[in-house]
Amino acid sequence: MTATRVDADVIRRLPKAVLHDHLDGGLRPATVVELAAEVGHTLPTTDPDELAAWYFEAANSGDLVRYIATFEHTLAVMQTREGLLRTAEEYVLDLAADGVVYGEVRYAPELNTNGGLTVPEVVETVQEGLAAGMAKAAAAGTPVRVGTLLCGMRMFDRVREAADAAVAFRDAGVVGFDIAGAEAGFPAADHRDAFEHLRRENVPFTIHAGEADGLSSIHQALQICGAQRIGHGVRITDDIVDGKLGRLASWVRDRRVALEMCPTSNLQTGAATSIAEHPITALRDLGFRVTLNTDNRLVSGTTMTREMSLLVEEAGWTVEDLRTVTLNALKSAFIPFDERNALIEDVVLPGYAAAL
Repeated sequence: MTATRVDADVIRRLPKAVLHDHLDGGLRPATVVELAAEVGHTLPTTDPDELAAWYFEAANSGDLVRYIATFEHTLAVMQTREGLLRTAEEYVLDLAADGVVYGEVRYAPELNTNGGLTVPEVVETVQEGLAAGMAKAAAAGTPVRVGTLLCGMRMFDRVREAADAAVAFRDAGVVGFDIAGAEAGFPAADHRDAFEHLRRENVPFTIHAGEADGLSSIHQALQICGAQRIGHGVRITDDIVDGKLGRLASWVRDRRVALEMCPTSNLQTGAATSIAEHPITALRDLGFRVTLNTDNRLVSGTTMTREMSLLVEEAGWTVEDLRTVTLNALKSAFIPFDERNALIEDVVLPGYAAAL
């Protein structure tokens, strides 16, 4: 099947896996409006459609710091138990409606404590909401498995606290860890104690690197901190000249380090110039383990179906390419091998065969 024959309906039916998706960046616009009214938070607009458009336009600045600033309004409505339960449940249902069969959702619990909840209470509440969403999705015939990554904010001083929570809740739905936030000027190595703790406790982690900062950030994430995956990682192309891989790029490819790539988001933050020229295609062709992700569905105005469709329409991807990145994601997911393999053999491969 060629790319020109792949329509949106086919893509929507394909089973999908997403590894890099932020809870606070994927709320439903109508939910933000309703919850903001309940807590007395002022929004740029109270019309859900206008709010969705505002998010997309505000995020298209080409600047990561300004992009991150758009989270003010979603976080404002995620400070109560009720807000967290609703947004977590809806998160799962939205993934299921998009054909996602496996997702990893990440968020920084410290950012949800302004209303008086503790970090453990935040994590317990989000897990409760995710479980409710998974139960409803399964009952509707669209089951989806969702694991949680807890984030530390690299520019603040509570990263170790988030790492401790990841260890404490690793048998309660938390499958890994990440650090997020403004990348340039806030090196991952500043939080080595947290990463050393996670390694000692056998908790896997990914690190945002190579998006707003260069090769040194990727090297540091892998070789100093010990990350098993890289969030974004588009700047790995700086170590590739005329198809020849440098030492770091070779390490990433040869050791099958998954790159959690987010095309639309990368365009918004200035990490890429177009879908057609996004590094994900060239890296795929060079044999890297690239995965396709949404990053922030509300902020980027996107879904997994949309991300796949853009690559088909603008970068010439085929259904086989979409299957490859889906398999890549599951191979590098932070859940046990037997669970990953079951999703591949029982869900993804049959799903692609049925869709075609």
